[in-house]
Parts: sequence; C-alpha cells; structure tokens
Amino acid sequence: MAVNAKKIAVYVLVVFALYVIITDPARAADYVQIGFEGISDAAKAIGDFFTWLAAGAK
Repeated sequence: MAVNAKKIAVYVLVVFALYVIITDPARAADYVQIGFEGISDAAKAIGDFFTWLAAGAK
C-alpha cells in the first residue's frame, strides 16, 4: 500500500512540474535557479565545516 502511495506522489509531482514548465517557463526557470543556489550554498557550508574540522576545530 505504501509503495502505491509513493508512486502516486511521484506521479503528482511530475505532472505538477510539467504543468508549471508548460504554463510559465520563466517561473519554472526561477525555481530551478533557486534550487541550484540552495544546493550550492549547502555544499559550501559543508566544505566550510570540513575545512574548520581539518584545521583543528578552533
């Protein structure tokens, strides 16, 4: 039963993403840019943390 719910949720998300892309491509591009900026910021924060750790956590 949970597998079916997962499949339905993924299907709904894909349909929503396609709807946004088709109806408003500029907004869809903004969402993608926001997502990549978030991923980039998270990776930088992880890198800063490990640099701090390697420096002796001072």
